[in-house]
Amino acid sequence: QVQLVESGGGLVQAGGSLRLSCAASGRTFTNYPMGWFRQAPGKEREFVAAISWSGGRTDYAESVKGRFTISRDNTKNTVYLQMNSLKPEDTAVYYCAAKSGGIFRLPTHVNEYDYWGQGTQVAVSS
Repeated sequence: QVQLVESGGGLVQAGGSLRLSCAASGRTFTNYPMGWFRQAPGKEREFVAAISWSGGRTDYAESVKGRFTISRDNTKNTVYLQMNSLKPEDTAVYYCAAKSGGIFRLPTHVNEYDYWGQGTQVAVSS
Protein backbone atom coordinates (compact mmCIF):
# COMPACT_ATOMS: atom_id res chain seq x y z
CA GLN A 1 0.00 0.00 0.00
CA VAL A 2 2.99 2.29 0.53
CA GLN A 3 4.36 3.87 -2.63
CA LEU A 4 7.95 5.10 -2.89
CA VAL A 5 9.23 7.19 -5.80
CA GLU A 6 12.92 8.00 -6.24
CA SER A 7 14.32 10.94 -8.17
CA GLY A 8 17.55 12.87 -8.59
CA GLY A 9 19.71 10.35 -10.40
CA GLY A 10 21.82 11.20 -13.40
CA LEU A 11 25.28 11.26 -14.95
CA VAL A 12 28.10 12.92 -13.04
CA GLN A 13 31.89 12.98 -13.26
CA ALA A 14 34.03 11.39 -10.58
CA GLY A 15 34.34 13.70 -7.59
CA GLY A 16 30.96 15.27 -8.20
CA SER A 17 27.79 15.23 -6.13
CA LEU A 18 24.15 14.22 -6.44
CA ARG A 19 21.20 14.31 -4.08
CA LEU A 20 18.60 11.59 -4.37
CA SER A 21 15.07 12.02 -3.08
CA CYS A 22 12.46 9.43 -2.12
CA ALA A 23 8.87 10.59 -1.82
CA ALA A 24 6.60 8.31 0.21
CA SER A 25 2.82 8.08 0.46
CA GLY A 26 0.73 7.34 3.53
CA ARG A 27 0.19 8.75 7.00
CA THR A 28 2.35 6.03 8.57
CA PHE A 29 5.52 7.22 6.86
CA THR A 30 6.84 8.81 10.05
CA ASN A 31 6.79 5.40 11.76
CA TYR A 32 8.87 3.68 9.09
CA PRO A 33 12.61 3.17 9.14
CA MET A 34 13.91 3.94 5.66
CA GLY A 35 16.88 2.75 3.66
CA TRP A 36 18.79 3.21 0.43
CA PHE A 37 20.16 0.29 -1.56
CA ARG A 38 21.93 0.06 -4.88
CA GLN A 39 22.37 -2.57 -7.55
CA ALA A 40 24.93 -2.64 -10.35
CA PRO A 41 24.58 -4.92 -13.40
CA GLY A 42 25.43 -8.51 -12.55
CA LYS A 43 25.63 -7.80 -8.81
CA GLU A 44 23.33 -8.30 -5.85
CA ARG A 45 21.43 -5.42 -4.35
CA GLU A 46 23.55 -3.97 -1.56
CA PHE A 47 22.89 -1.81 1.47
CA VAL A 48 23.90 1.85 1.31
CA ALA A 49 22.30 3.70 4.24
CA ALA A 50 19.41 3.57 6.71
CA ILE A 51 17.62 6.02 8.99
CA SER A 52 15.16 5.67 11.87
CA TRP A 53 11.69 7.17 11.78
CA SER A 54 12.81 10.12 13.91
CA GLY A 55 16.04 10.64 12.01
CA GLY A 56 18.01 10.24 15.22
CA ARG A 57 19.78 7.05 14.17
CA THR A 58 21.63 6.39 10.93
CA ASP A 59 23.80 3.64 9.52
CA TYR A 60 26.02 3.44 6.45
CA ALA A 61 27.87 0.88 4.42
CA GLU A 62 31.61 1.12 4.94
CA SER A 63 32.08 1.93 1.26
CA VAL A 64 30.12 5.18 1.55
CA LYS A 65 30.91 6.40 5.07
CA GLY A 66 32.16 9.96 5.05
CA ARG A 67 30.83 10.56 1.53
CA PHE A 68 27.07 9.90 1.71
CA THR A 69 24.52 11.35 4.13
CA ILE A 70 20.99 10.08 4.66
CA SER A 71 18.33 12.39 6.07
CA ARG A 72 14.55 12.71 6.19
CA ASP A 73 11.95 15.43 6.34
CA ASN A 74 8.78 13.90 7.73
CA THR A 75 6.75 17.05 7.03
CA LYS A 76 7.40 16.38 3.34
CA ASN A 77 7.31 12.57 3.56
CA THR A 78 10.70 12.55 1.90
CA VAL A 79 14.02 10.81 2.50
CA TYR A 80 17.24 12.10 0.96
CA LEU A 81 20.62 10.67 0.10
CA GLN A 82 23.31 13.29 -0.37
CA MET A 83 26.19 11.74 -2.31
CA ASN A 84 29.52 13.56 -2.41
CA SER A 85 32.93 12.62 -3.81
CA LEU A 86 31.31 10.16 -6.16
CA LYS A 87 33.39 7.35 -7.64
CA PRO A 88 32.83 5.18 -10.73
CA GLU A 89 32.21 2.29 -8.32
CA ASP A 90 29.08 4.12 -7.13
CA THR A 91 27.44 3.58 -10.52
CA ALA A 92 24.21 1.64 -9.96
CA VAL A 93 20.45 1.85 -9.79
CA TYR A 94 19.58 3.29 -6.39
CA TYR A 95 16.46 2.09 -4.59
CA CYS A 96 14.54 3.55 -1.69
CA ALA A 97 12.99 1.11 0.79
CA ALA A 98 10.74 1.20 3.85
CA LYS A 99 10.21 -1.26 6.68
CA SER A 100 6.85 -1.62 8.41
CA GLY A 101 6.60 -2.16 12.13
CA GLY A 102 9.00 -1.56 14.96
CA ILE A 103 12.72 -2.29 15.10
CA PHE A 104 15.38 -2.90 17.69
CA ARG A 105 18.19 -1.94 15.33
CA LEU A 106 18.28 -0.30 11.93
CA PRO A 107 17.68 -2.85 9.16
CA THR A 108 20.56 -3.24 6.71
CA HIS A 109 19.47 -6.22 4.60
CA VAL A 110 17.19 -6.45 1.59
CA ASN A 111 14.91 -9.02 3.21
CA GLU A 112 14.26 -6.75 6.20
CA TYR A 113 12.36 -4.20 4.11
CA ASP A 114 8.75 -4.40 2.97
CA TYR A 115 8.32 -1.65 0.38
CA TRP A 116 10.47 -0.61 -2.55
CA GLY A 117 10.61 2.12 -5.14
CA GLN A 118 11.37 1.57 -8.82
CA GLY A 119 14.88 2.96 -8.60
CA THR A 120 16.83 5.85 -10.09
CA GLN A 121 19.98 5.48 -12.19
CA VAL A 122 23.27 6.97 -11.02
CA ALA A 123 26.22 6.88 -13.40
CA VAL A 124 29.67 8.17 -12.44
CA SER A 125 32.23 8.61 -15.20
CA SER A 126 36.02 8.74 -14.86
